[in-house]
Amino acid sequence: MKPVYKRILIKLSGEALAGANKFGLDFDKVLEICASIKKCADLGVEIGIVVGGGNFWRGRSSGKMDRTRADHMGMLATVINSLALADGLEQVGVDVRVQTGISMQQIAEPYIRNRATRHLSKGRVVVFGCGTGNPFFSTDTAASLRAAEIEAEIVFKATNVDGVYDCDPKKNPDAKKYDELSFLDVLNEGLQVMDSTAASLCMDNKLPILVFSLDDPDNIVRAALGENIGTIVK
Repeated sequence: MKPVYKRILIKLSGEALAGANKFGLDFDKVLEICASIKKCADLGVEIGIVVGGGNFWRGRSSGKMDRTRADHMGMLATVINSLALADGLEQVGVDVRVQTGISMQQIAEPYIRNRATRHLSKGRVVVFGCGTGNPFFSTDTAASLRAAEIEAEIVFKATNVDGVYDCDPKKNPDAKKYDELSFLDVLNEGLQVMDSTAASLCMDNKLPILVFSLDDPDNIVRAALGENIGTIVK
């Protein structure tokens, strides 16, 4: 089996790490995801990961709180998830580094692009925490930005649905699934792939996005091998 991509960026939602609990961390689920990431790394794929923090905190849903402070709290939530992923990856035998967009050198490396690409070229998985390091930008935007910076060939958005639909498939059984979309389709129709900033950044840098379900973590491996899963946006 030969992968079709040399270097990828995986965007994981925080909720994916919570499992059925929907909040906090389900470490058995973390290990399951990490085992699939190891399979992908063993194929020779260089892997960067951006993880969200929604299993602990969502800045934009913080009500009366100052948005900048609330977003900073969300960035800290992503660091908790990044450290959990790093621990899980080490337990399954993967060499891993955590880099953060806000300096916290006692627990992680600061994000330095050249250091990140050197880790990747040596076969290490790099987990990027703290989003972009700036408030008002989502972790989807962070995934697009880091993917462009490390020259990834594609962004894998591993989510809780098996692709992009014209409406919510959980509410409408007649929802239509797309196999392929353009970025202009996504932006013009307001499809829930990534927020508009993230989608525009990918479009400007000719970075395709593959959206697929993480219900089966081995979909990460199938995607790297080029199997026809999910929805491709390009």
